[in-house]
Amino acid sequence: MSVQKTYALVLGLVLAIVGVWGLFSDSILGLFNVNLYQSILYLVAAAFGIYAGVKGTGHTYNLVLGWIAFVLAVLGYVPVAKDLLLEFLNINIWTTYLHLAIGVLSLAVYYATKNEN
Repeated sequence: MSVQKTYALVLGLVLAIVGVWGLFSDSILGLFNVNLYQSILYLVAAAFGIYAGVKGTGHTYNLVLGWIAFVLAVLGYVPVAKDLLLEFLNINIWTTYLHLAIGVLSLAVYYATKNEN
């Protein structure tokens, strides 16, 4: 299994766990705020990641999810956008840090191994 597929599958499984956990709690590990809408988005991203890791190549998933997470992280530092993210998706600073890490790591995996067979 390629690095792209493995990363997509692992990230998909982690997002599935976080998504389900968020359906029953307002906070994960006491740091990361979640709500119903954010949990649903995580579950959708998880489904695509699991599919990309099992049936697909993982390339497109890692690229798209990486940019989405990175943009969400950047918006988490913009005053008006930060307030909207907190209000509608309950995204706090710790979740912003997590999105930044996921975005950078996903993009690193994509660009470092994009020519892999």
